[in-house]
Amino acid sequence: MTIDEKASDSTQSEPAELKRVMGPKLLLLFIVGDILGTGIYALTGQVAAEVGGAAWLPFLIAFGVALLTACSYLELVGKYPQAAGAALYVHKAFGIHFVTFIVCFTVMCSGLTSASAASGAFASNFATGFGLDSANPGILLVVALLFMLLIMAVNLRGVAESVGLNVVLTLVELSGLLLVILIGCFAIFGGNADFSRVVAFDTPEDKGIFLAISTATSLAFFAMVGFEDSVNMVEEVKNPSRIFPRALLSGLTITAIVYVTVAIIAVAVVPVGELAGNDTPLVTVVQTAAPDFPISALIPFISLFAVGNSALINMMMASRLLYGMSKRGVLPSFLSKVHTKRQTPFAAILFTTGIALALTAYVSIDPKNPLVILLGGTTSLLLLAVFALVNVSVLVLRREKVDHDHFTTPTVLPVLGVIVCVYLVLPWSSGRPVEQYEIAGVLLGVGVVLWAIGRLVKSRSTASDATRRGR
Repeated sequence: MTIDEKASDSTQSEPAELKRVMGPKLLLLFIVGDILGTGIYALTGQVAAEVGGAAWLPFLIAFGVALLTACSYLELVGKYPQAAGAALYVHKAFGIHFVTFIVCFTVMCSGLTSASAASGAFASNFATGFGLDSANPGILLVVALLFMLLIMAVNLRGVAESVGLNVVLTLVELSGLLLVILIGCFAIFGGNADFSRVVAFDTPEDKGIFLAISTATSLAFFAMVGFEDSVNMVEEVKNPSRIFPRALLSGLTITAIVYVTVAIIAVAVVPVGELAGNDTPLVTVVQTAAPDFPISALIPFISLFAVGNSALINMMMASRLLYGMSKRGVLPSFLSKVHTKRQTPFAAILFTTGIALALTAYVSIDPKNPLVILLGGTTSLLLLAVFALVNVSVLVLRREKVDHDHFTTPTVLPVLGVIVCVYLVLPWSSGRPVEQYEIAGVLLGVGVVLWAIGRLVKSRSTASDATRRGR
């Protein structure tokens, strides 16, 4: 029996399905909230350190790269409106269990790592905002773990409640960025800005302009990831084949406009030397544009909403990913159990929360650990590799027809998507630090071990069943 046949049998015997509650507005806010996050609050300075005043350009290029892969996702989610996202598409395209498992594991790890890092950031901002001892790792750990348990409770409660909270967090998160834009415009119209810096390239001495732009784009791409998470919510979206294209493209465009606008304002208002390497560049922008504005007291609370939203969406994505692949026979069947009353994948939620709690404990003990700084780049690295496979999959699956209308992307877009994604993954073209590849290697190594253990257990179970039948 094939995995697709098992999926059919599993679907027929499963008494509970996920609840479809997301319409176009909720889906759009979900996508915008997932893409917006702590990245833009911290990455602007690091991008400026690579390319100088043209910090807006890498964000614009990152939007283009994301758009290429988003079009491939739109065709695939229209053809196969099921949870599991990239892992499902790769499995349908190649049918290789090992590749499917690694893709699934990679995407899940990117979500859990992002959520765990966000919980550590939440604890730090919580301590700062409420005047707690932010240097006490014990306090940070307790706050971070309680935060993850709260996220689990919301996730277990139901997708309507989760998405409803996402709406609130997204609006607050977006308002923080709009605040930066409005205050920045106030300074610009008041003559306190220098637009000549916006087109000035200032690259490190050891890099040419092209390599510097590539390195900066690799950094900026982390701020654009998140749109792929919405694919794992497809079984909870009303009429996804019709709704998804407009919502996803609109969400990407909105966030790109916000990012580019913020980057332009930042370099126009603040000298590049003060932005480069700044961990809180947007605070510096507001303090420079409006010195009397109480941003120092406000920004920790805005950051709470930003990282809280990122954690919620990533945990929702990870649980739905495991649920979808379990339902189709790639992962153990217990992960596909759905709560009969709440209609949420409770087994997958509990499983992913357990892993996230362990990661949170590690990250929260030492928030200044260099590993935390590298997690964003590692997440970007892993997802770009997955995106390359997704772009290949959409081309392979063109030979498979479905009996309903769906979005079809022009062939040239996934071809360009493969080339660009691979380019940004390779060390000699992307300018990534070697530590990102080391972290990615360890994560994938863990995945290989888990896959091997799973295959061994399954083969022994099959042999045991055959022995019993022989008796």
